[in-house]
Amino acid sequence: MLFSKVTTTPCNKSARQCGDCKRAFSSNTPRNVRLAAAGEDVAGRSDAPSASTRCFVSGRRHALAALVTVPAVLQANAALAVQGLTAGRIPGISTTADADGFYTYTRPEGKSGGHGVGWSEMPRYSFKVPAGWQETPVSIADLGGTEIDLRFACPEEGHLQVVVAPVLRFADVGYNADVRITDLNKPENIISGFAPELFGRPLNDEDVLEQRVLQKQDVPYYEWQVKPHNLVSATAVGNRVFIMNITPRSSRTWAKTSTALRRMQESFYVPSDYKKLT
Repeated sequence: MLFSKVTTTPCNKSARQCGDCKRAFSSNTPRNVRLAAAGEDVAGRSDAPSASTRCFVSGRRHALAALVTVPAVLQANAALAVQGLTAGRIPGISTTADADGFYTYTRPEGKSGGHGVGWSEMPRYSFKVPAGWQETPVSIADLGGTEIDLRFACPEEGHLQVVVAPVLRFADVGYNADVRITDLNKPENIISGFAPELFGRPLNDEDVLEQRVLQKQDVPYYEWQVKPHNLVSATAVGNRVFIMNITPRSSRTWAKTSTALRRMQESFYVPSDYKKLT
């Protein structure tokens, strides 16, 4: 029984509460229990409480508290069981570095994202990061909203984000379209269009320090350096635009980290034959 281990020490402090547990009696508490708690000699009374009755209320309250606690514990254990399975947080970083000390991140197969209903299969983009860079949580409260697919950061060097946006922002294309970034717009128009969500501000012409158009396995890419030292790479594959934006920790750290950050920018790659790879 639930009450078999409950103490039966007499309650003798106050007629309004139990002397052991200090809990107030309810209105349904028997009169003889209240008298015993008040310290009256009720041994001779026919309604005198037995030793097992004297702390009945206390035992009952403790038992009910235990019953309430069990679901809470089970719920906490269930929450711990699913921790780490949050959508969008599947590890994708390589376990070993290359000869230059860089690790490769490849978007995991099955990784979810807030990119709307009706999106086609997601290419598994990749890039390189030095030691010390780790994936960080993505929030829909970010400037890019649900279009931010990934964040990485290193406290000493800076942070990056990958934005995945629908081509429909620029062109009226079909569901299974396979568009290239050169089909959408000029480099200066692409970077200006995404500036508010990448940098939190619009861009002026003088803000773009460098601008390049290059090919990676027959897929065109745009690259920029934006004041003060943001490095951006963008391409389009399928019906999406992919943009990686790298921000150094500060202008003071730029001189030391610029080579590594440029390597990260140049390594950004989105496979055009992704439907054969997944």
